[in-house]
Amino acid sequence: MKNSNYIINGILIVAIIVLFILQFTGKRVSMKHPEGEIAADTTEFYLPIAYVRTDSLLPKYKFFNDLNQAYLKKIEDKRLIINQRSDKFRKEVLDFQQKVQMNAFISQERQMQEQNRLAGMQQDLENYSAQVDREISLEQAKMNQQLIDTIVAALKLFNTPKKYQLILSNAGTDNILYADDVYDITQDVTDFLNSRYTPIK
Repeated sequence: MKNSNYIINGILIVAIIVLFILQFTGKRVSMKHPEGEIAADTTEFYLPIAYVRTDSLLPKYKFFNDLNQAYLKKIEDKRLIINQRSDKFRKEVLDFQQKVQMNAFISQERQMQEQNRLAGMQQDLENYSAQVDREISLEQAKMNQQLIDTIVAALKLFNTPKKYQLILSNAGTDNILYADDVYDITQDVTDFLNSRYTPIK
């Protein structure tokens, strides 16, 4: 429902821009007609709009690749800690089960203490895993926002002096079902973004 509203609003905006341009910038051009020459209103111009294919831009954008590598490294480090804690917990559970089978505990009370300790250890592991999931989600949201802010700020510079009244984002056919390639500025924007990026060493 939301997507259809965006599509309808986008089409309306484009239609308004087209009508505005046709009203104020139309040129009279002489056209050949079988019965002779007639004057007709036709326009040869490009709309002051463009679009960027973000699914093509991002893999080529150096800043995104560096951000993504750092993000993946953090995930790997956190997952390694979880795996190490999980391995330790499994070993202790196996050790406990062997002791129970061999009747190694000196009392039922001592066995219950060890069982409770393992239950606490399992709870700590689950809590840590949930915390890591939250941290990863926050990190991804932070990365996405940082990326959006950087691209929007760069597009303002890219569009100076003002060439476009509207620059759309498109991934696959999410927002734009069809557009002429002449409006695709993905490579220009990618080159501009990469020319401004200096990796932090």
